[in-house]
Order: sequence, then structure tokens, then C-alpha cells
Amino acid sequence: MDTVSLRLGDVIDDYCPRCKLLLNHAVAGMVEGKVVKVVCQTCHNEHPYKNAIVPPKKRPGPHAVLFEQVLSGTAAGGSGEPAEDATPPIAPPKKRRSQSPARYIARRSARPPRSRR
Repeated sequence: MDTVSLRLGDVIDDYCPRCKLLLNHAVAGMVEGKVVKVVCQTCHNEHPYKNAIVPPKKRPGPHAVLFEQVLSGTAAGGSGEPAEDATPPIAPPKKRRSQSPARYIARRSARPPRSRR
């Protein structure tokens, strides 16, 4: 098979970290015949070449796992009953209210038009 040599400005597929998609990129930098930098053709972000590898998705955090357990009706013990050693949920902090109500600023008071003499 014939290998295709890339040149500056050629369009290749790569993962864009800003767009978070596999998109067309233009070759912006090469070292010893290997692509080093690319420019996204969608958002014009310049970044290192990532070999068209999409990074793995992040695992859900502990809050998302607990939320899914609550939605499914199970607690940490696996039964419908809440576990005895489970700590009660912490209430979110209350929003602070301002001491005085909001002031609305009027630009100018309405004056009657000046009369011409």
C-alpha cells in the first residue's frame, strides 16, 4: 500500500479539546515528518495533535451515584429501607438577603419642554 505523506495545510481528522468533537483540522506544525500541531477548522483553536483519539468519558461523581440510588429507590444497603449508619443529608446553605430592597435609578425627572421666546 502507498503511504500518504502529509504537508502543512493538509486537512486531517483530530479531536478538538475546545469543541469536544472529532473534527477536521489543518496541519500547522510538523517535526521529522510527523504532525505535531493542528488547527481546528471549526473553532480555529490551535492545539497539539492528539492522533484522533477521543478521551474516555469521566466517571460520574459520588453525588451522581447517590442521586441515581435515590431515584431507583435503593439505599446503600440495597434494600428499600434506609441504612442505619447513613448520615442525614446536608441542607444547602441559605441565600443571603440584602439588608435593603433594591434601588431603581431614574435617569432624569420628567420636565416640561422649554418654551421658545
